[in-house]
Amino acid sequence: MICRIRLWLIAGFLAGAGACLRAEETVPISVSAGLFDLKNERTLGLEELPGARSFTVFRPEADGNHYNHGAVPVVFRGRLWVQWQSSARDEDAADTRVMFAVSDDMGERWERPQVLAAPRDGALVTNGGWVTDGERLVAFLNIWPQGQDPRGGHLEWTETTDGKTWSEPQRATMKDGSSFMGVMEQDLRQAGGGRLVSAAHFQPGLHVAPCHTRDPLGKSGWVRAAMPGAEDLGATSRAMEPGWFVRRDGSLVMTFRDQKGSFRVMAAESSDGGKTWSAPVVTSLPDSRSKQSAGNLPDGTAFLVNNPTGCKRRSPLVMSLSKDGRHFDRAYLLRTLGEDVETMRREGRYKRDGFSYPKCHVSDSFIIVACAVHKERIEITRVPVAALER
Repeated sequence: MICRIRLWLIAGFLAGAGACLRAEETVPISVSAGLFDLKNERTLGLEELPGARSFTVFRPEADGNHYNHGAVPVVFRGRLWVQWQSSARDEDAADTRVMFAVSDDMGERWERPQVLAAPRDGALVTNGGWVTDGERLVAFLNIWPQGQDPRGGHLEWTETTDGKTWSEPQRATMKDGSSFMGVMEQDLRQAGGGRLVSAAHFQPGLHVAPCHTRDPLGKSGWVRAAMPGAEDLGATSRAMEPGWFVRRDGSLVMTFRDQKGSFRVMAAESSDGGKTWSAPVVTSLPDSRSKQSAGNLPDGTAFLVNNPTGCKRRSPLVMSLSKDGRHFDRAYLLRTLGEDVETMRREGRYKRDGFSYPKCHVSDSFIIVACAVHKERIEITRVPVAALER
């Protein structure tokens, strides 16, 4: 009942205030009124995307790890790779390890998962994304020391040239040579001009800020970008877990989860390649207060993948599109709960139904959308680029 009331309120906001938000220069992005039918819980009134196909990367066996989350895809040496965090039952448990699996046919069949980072005594280890220059593949690890108050972590990296032998993890560093004292978000990509851009939740606590480096593999040289006016909730910032894309005019837009519960996407923008940013503000795009992913198609069209439900429900999973990177006026259904989606097999701390924490990789032919289904199975949806560009 509470969810339905919230949907009714947000639907009224979208219908009555969407045009006003588009006219407000301080709001970086907007959405067409009526694009999402929030009363239609299963599909939001959206059509399925032609040609999109979903495949399972990892499904736990009866005696296997039944908590799996934070899936991140990348293509390296013509193969599709996905990393994620995994534990027996609960989120952020002491037995958490970082896993990866590889596919030779862009996601249809997967090799047996391997351990990328084993559990550590005295610290939680989670995954922080990929970077590759074509010859080397770098995997980032977020290290969360136990007992730290407020909770936070630092960044390490490990690399491979063949996927078989990995280097010993080392600490990532800032431009001044100090350790990267933050938890890396997973949308690490080049923004042009030789600058690698991402965002992290920096200590003390988890306070989000964009960051950039000219090291193409992201091991060193990181700079915390200026983003004044970000609201502080104490141990965390209000804006969390961002993705980002490039507008046609070259400016950058970063989208965030709103920890304050507006159930709408927050956004900030940068006109200098990611060095400085505006303060994150609430937009008219619905959200589920979850991690999302953003990026660009090969033709420059901006996309956002999230659960635009306007409440905590993490189904359906949707891709929204904007030709200019300012106004989102197209959206497609990627996944939704139904008879074709296996139900959760085991309960666990913070496990919930739905398609959680999507992250994307864009190639010339496909967008690979990886997510956790019920925080239990790791799956990908393979989207033909040709079905989106127009």
